[in-house]
Amino acid sequence: MTVQDKVRQIAEAEGADFFGVADLTPARAEVTRQGGERIASYPRAISIGIRLFDEIVDQLPDRDQRAVAVSYRHHLYDVINDRLDYVASRIASELQRAGYRAYPVPASKRADDERICAVFSHKLAAHLAGLGWIGKSCLLVTPEAGPRARFITVLTDAPLAAGTPMDAACGDCTECADICPVSAITGRGFRGDEPREARLDARKCEQYFNRMEKEGKPAVCGMCLYVCPHGRH
Repeated sequence: MTVQDKVRQIAEAEGADFFGVADLTPARAEVTRQGGERIASYPRAISIGIRLFDEIVDQLPDRDQRAVAVSYRHHLYDVINDRLDYVASRIASELQRAGYRAYPVPASKRADDERICAVFSHKLAAHLAGLGWIGKSCLLVTPEAGPRARFITVLTDAPLAAGTPMDAACGDCTECADICPVSAITGRGFRGDEPREARLDARKCEQYFNRMEKEGKPAVCGMCLYVCPHGRH
């Protein structure tokens, strides 16, 4: 069994719904800008995803109800992130035992408060692995689940066979931009040579969550996740 088969088997055994390998070479400049030279030194990224529960996502329009917000934060954020971190750790161990470098990127840990970003983009890896495209919402949109999935990444130098990036299929749709309560989404399609700010003002999202917390409300939104037509079929 090849190393690629072994790590795929681990992902599937741990309940992953998505698995792919990305060639990071075309995105080296972008990866360097976000995470620095060390993060950009890995030529491959293993992308693993877990589908979210539709029953919980479909309740998000009622997120002002505490029970809905708590279910979302617990099951679709905390629990899913723990599951992703565990499978990434297992895969990194397998790669290291095989003699390769392996860096499991945390599922959801901010590394830069000013830019509001992590050390590496899980969505970029999933896109380059051919698992979906980066939508106008800046979420990773898959053919199978739309944006209703969360992803994690293991960076490595193992010579794994990479997938092919998928073309965007948002078309003229702007439902995510239209529903955003703070107009943080511009409705512009993804382009690798443009900064995230061309599509999303993350600071507006941050301020929205902070305001809700000050008002004693659950800091939950997810309306772009809920409304995407690719996730509602």
